[in-house]
Amino acid sequence: MGIQRKVYVTRRVPEPGIQILKAAGCELTFWDSDEAISKDELIKGINGVDALFCMLTDCIDDEVLEAAGPNLKVVSTMSVGYEHIDLKACEKRNIRVCNTPNVSTDSVAELTVALLLLTSRRLLEGVQAVKDGEWGKWKPMWLCGMELAQKTVGILGLGRIGYGVARRLKPFGVQKILYHDVCKVAYADDVGACFAEFDTLLTECDVICICCNLTPQTKHKFNKAAFEKMKSHAILVNSGRGGVIQHDHLLEALTSGEIAAAGLDVTDPEPLPKDHPLVKQHNCIVLPHMGSNTWDSRNHMSETAADNILSIFDGKTAVGLVQ
Repeated sequence: MGIQRKVYVTRRVPEPGIQILKAAGCELTFWDSDEAISKDELIKGINGVDALFCMLTDCIDDEVLEAAGPNLKVVSTMSVGYEHIDLKACEKRNIRVCNTPNVSTDSVAELTVALLLLTSRRLLEGVQAVKDGEWGKWKPMWLCGMELAQKTVGILGLGRIGYGVARRLKPFGVQKILYHDVCKVAYADDVGACFAEFDTLLTECDVICICCNLTPQTKHKFNKAAFEKMKSHAILVNSGRGGVIQHDHLLEALTSGEIAAAGLDVTDPEPLPKDHPLVKQHNCIVLPHMGSNTWDSRNHMSETAADNILSIFDGKTAVGLVQ
């Protein structure tokens, strides 16, 4: 590259990305913690850098960019989402913005299926029953859940993750896979998935997996009116975005028996307070947004974020270029 570029990394991250930047001769400075950097600390440390290697938890706004100064060429986030970055402020300064797309598809799809099984078979309740000494003689109706064979599965958002979920559920012997998205997609035929209107998804499906992004069209799409249309034995799983579900309405649906159970890997807000009613609800499993929590996925994310930075330095098109 000729000159040594300065890169600020806002968290401890998997080593593969760091090694890529070091091998390219970059000068690295870090917020050396597993916890999120405060905005004050970020502003203190960012002056004069050429690149920012950041996380979804970092607010990259006009104030931060101003503190960085005119050398900043690229903001590379180790995440798929980039709503924490002020794109207009970056554009105004001719700063490139990059994310890490498609690196966590398999890990999130796997977790979605795992969360569905955890919820539908009431496995956590079973674990707790053993710990509490409630496991006695066999009872014919104790902790009965729902099996997936011959059931109708609905998927909201048949992108890469939604497709991955459908592909993994097919061998369970499901009767039908329905999906709803902004439009029909040709690759749905590969898993035998059929396009359906959203209301059809609600009324016909035994299981619904939310795998979509949060947009004005999907915000609170699962609300009181939607829950009223769902089957009373239906199970809802969300690994997309927390804001797709209106959480107060979900709580009502779970407590009233409008739906049977829910599994959430994403919530609104995040983290969900430990005293939130949904956390205590016996038919709701809440995970701490761990869809991409595999070493395979995180190492790849770190590598991609680093590669994006070097691509911008070298005048190439980054694989995760947002703008």
